[in-house]
Amino acid sequence: MQAQAIQGEALTSGSAEGHLLFSDTALSFWGGVAPTSGEVIDRHHPLSGQIITGKVLAIPNGRGSCTGSSVLMEVILNGKGPAALVLEQADEILALGAIVAELVFGRALPVVSVGSAAFASLQGAAWAEVLADGRVRLSDQAPSASAIAATAATRAAAGESSSAPSAQEPTTSSVPEGMQLSAQDQEILAGAQGKARQVAMQIVLRMARLQGATELIDVVQAHIDGCIYTGSASLRFAQQLCAWGAQVKVPTTLNSISVDQRRWRALGIDPVFGEPASALGQAYVDMGAQASYTCAPYLLDTAPLAGEHIVWAESNAVVYANSVLGAYTAKYADFLDICIALTGRAPKAGCHLPGNRYATLRIDVPAPKGADDAYYPLLGYHVGLLCGTQIPVLCGLEKSGLTSDDMKAFGAAFATSSAAPMFHIVGATPEAPDADTALGRKAPVQTFTVSLQDLQHSWRELSSSPEPTVDLVALGNPHFSATECHALARLLQGRQRHPATQTVLTLGRAVKEQARTNGDIAVLEAFGVNLITDTCWCMLDEPVVPVAARVIMTNSGKYAHYAPGLTGRQVHFGSLAACADTACTGQAPSALPAWLLPSPATESALA
Repeated sequence: MQAQAIQGEALTSGSAEGHLLFSDTALSFWGGVAPTSGEVIDRHHPLSGQIITGKVLAIPNGRGSCTGSSVLMEVILNGKGPAALVLEQADEILALGAIVAELVFGRALPVVSVGSAAFASLQGAAWAEVLADGRVRLSDQAPSASAIAATAATRAAAGESSSAPSAQEPTTSSVPEGMQLSAQDQEILAGAQGKARQVAMQIVLRMARLQGATELIDVVQAHIDGCIYTGSASLRFAQQLCAWGAQVKVPTTLNSISVDQRRWRALGIDPVFGEPASALGQAYVDMGAQASYTCAPYLLDTAPLAGEHIVWAESNAVVYANSVLGAYTAKYADFLDICIALTGRAPKAGCHLPGNRYATLRIDVPAPKGADDAYYPLLGYHVGLLCGTQIPVLCGLEKSGLTSDDMKAFGAAFATSSAAPMFHIVGATPEAPDADTALGRKAPVQTFTVSLQDLQHSWRELSSSPEPTVDLVALGNPHFSATECHALARLLQGRQRHPATQTVLTLGRAVKEQARTNGDIAVLEAFGVNLITDTCWCMLDEPVVPVAARVIMTNSGKYAHYAPGLTGRQVHFGSLAACADTACTGQAPSALPAWLLPSPATESALA
């Protein structure tokens, strides 16, 4: 490859160079990159095991969790981050992590987007230089050490290396060109409502520019994902807001935090982790948020109504709110969620605009006869892999009678493997009475047909352990609903737990009390289920995950994807009933479920 330059769009400030680390597969920083080492820990990703530190990382975009912004900020502040990020498409979650690192902590990371054609040309390059104007220079070999040193000296002389401000003196943000601000917006930006809201408005406006918004809109509620402890930087950010007098302007709930705040000591959590993780949750309560601590806020009695504009983070909650409830929210990154909650104002962009909620993909899916509840997380995971950032409409499930729990399981897995903010299912979601309506009366950009063979492949991706013996059954990612608690209680009532297999269930405080009133908690506890509130499986590790445990079984497509990288354990995936049987026998099912195997009946279902 000869040296070449491509023109991209600079999403953040700064310039850098380094060895190019390229992948054409999207990457979630949460559950995908270790913030203390810079290692790619997503064991399903082509870059698994690679170190991003000091390299120019080129990926199409992020995917999965909204906490990716927090993890990116952590790796930047830990000195383990990439030299620069080159993206195919502008990614708001990753860009925001870099923006907050710059605005609040004075650490700049260049982020550019280059478009599809230019991104493909990156493959094969050995070295990349990212310039402040968005250009990317590529070379097939690294420059000499003396040339690198000379470039660094030139940048330092130009003031490019450490030009960002400190946390105590946040950068002032100019109003993006064409942006219309209300009198109250201008008041907040001028600092008349305190420094916390001023800085929050600066961050909101930086994101509004990136999104191409020309005005801000009011939101009626918020759900904060940034209360997850990803490291010291996430706590420093929240405590800095508190020191600046932060108070939310709209009703605000909190996502799962990283520990059961009331029981973490009894669970054996090391205080080195437990104390700051608990303090982070408390910091957001001090800002006026409700201590709901659930990743399933749609199960609360504060769930939004169709058409209401909200600011929700947590990937599964976002897609459920948009798709199932018909509320309007973008897929908000950690930190932007609290900034909007503090100001009450969000960029009028993304899924806040009706025209951006239409599907662009049509996906015809099988509804095989006799499928159990594992079908929906499996399908969601597979569909997410097909979609990338595009919104799909699914056809073929019109007579399937999906429940809210089915939607929850589908949406969580879909949000794990895709970056899309919502989905449509014909006959099941409110904006898809038929495919034409979901598509906005336009032809789809692309049409996919999912086969049983496709689903078998995704099943083996999620259920990859060759070991039949299971040490831990992990349930509740996202948090269990009351109906799921009842279903599990019926499956376990009167049965005995296998002595070598633990069963742990995570759920929200409100749902636990409801299930206790229904009598289901007594049944679960009698069986030996360990019930944990406030936190969820993507934040749990040893000792809740037993030190000696080698194999986990779960009914969550989301956790089946993340667990190998987060815990280093092997995973089996299956239905709730299969998980219950495993809790009693200590053995995972030895074969694929019958409904996933081709037969005359299933073949006719595909016709």
